[in-house]
Amino acid sequence: MSVRDYYEVLGVPRTASESDIKSAYRKLALRHHPDRNQGNDEAENRFKEAAEAYSVLGDAEKRARYDRFGHAGVTGAGAGPGGPGMNPDIFSDFSDILGDFFGFGGGGARRGGPVRGSDLRFDLEISFEESFEGAETPIQIPREEGCEPCKGTGAAPGSSRETCPQCAGRGQRRYQQGFLVVSQPCGRCRGTGQIIPKPCVTCRGTGRQMQDRRVTVRVPAGIADGQRLRLHGEGEHGAAGGPPGDLYVVIHVRPHARFLREGDDLYMEVRVPFPTMALGGTFKVDGPAGSIDVHVSAGSANGTLVSFRGKGMPNVSGRGAGALHVRLVVDVPKKISKDQKKLIDQLGKTMPVDTLEARSTEGADDDKPFFERVKDLFG
Repeated sequence: MSVRDYYEVLGVPRTASESDIKSAYRKLALRHHPDRNQGNDEAENRFKEAAEAYSVLGDAEKRARYDRFGHAGVTGAGAGPGGPGMNPDIFSDFSDILGDFFGFGGGGARRGGPVRGSDLRFDLEISFEESFEGAETPIQIPREEGCEPCKGTGAAPGSSRETCPQCAGRGQRRYQQGFLVVSQPCGRCRGTGQIIPKPCVTCRGTGRQMQDRRVTVRVPAGIADGQRLRLHGEGEHGAAGGPPGDLYVVIHVRPHARFLREGDDLYMEVRVPFPTMALGGTFKVDGPAGSIDVHVSAGSANGTLVSFRGKGMPNVSGRGAGALHVRLVVDVPKKISKDQKKLIDQLGKTMPVDTLEARSTEGADDDKPFFERVKDLFG
């Protein structure tokens, strides 16, 4: 069976440069790789053919013999050491696409380099007042840190790590399977390229140990329930000199008995005597930041909303504050004296009503808790 011209296989002229040959092979290898063409025998043959062509044209010495003697110069006795075959190093030139993308190839970075530490999470419960004013709260978290006795090396004091004799420090071992060269992590050093003859007794060779770490969390004013804070570098320490991870603090705000938060706005409900609602007046309420004067207009209806801009929750980003909304609810006394009853009866006679409009019982909310009624009222 005749063998095609190697230049024809790669689709390049005989004057092609080394980079042109490499680029042509890269494109063919990606196009015809068996992993992309499973069950396609023609694609597999094209892939093998391209690999064989590049193993010759990608080697300056073999290419020179091929240009002078043709296939006879790279096969049989004239092929020189190794013959044409499959050069195991050809795949190392393409470890970025063949090794990483398809999972094989030569070279590649070994796994023993610096590794970033893991991120940690801590759930912190705070009061409504702390979310309104901001706070500094110390917390204690368990995390892995570098072992002190061995300084994070994993080797017992007075000893050190040694180069793995099985992989010669590469962290990988290479095997040729047919026309492919497969790299696998070294089983003895687990891909690090080093072994520890005398492990540290404190950390048992890991270079890390669990410790309790005290951290101060600065809670900004206006933070809401469910928001999280990121503390850079407060996670677990990295391995082999890698940077530490981050600590994420998730905030949980305890509900308040009087205030309901919606965004940066706060809502509260105040029961007002009927005379004040009818005739108007002023009274004080305790807002989250202090006392506030509430002015009631004469004839105010039940459920009237009085708003105070800038008196609500501070914006967590520092952009002002929301509003405080005070809902006025008529306070109907459950027990009254005889004199009060007489006066109310006299008032009623001055405001006769021939027909009262019936109120639908559907959706009645007099017995609902305040916060549920506020949610219904304001969406």
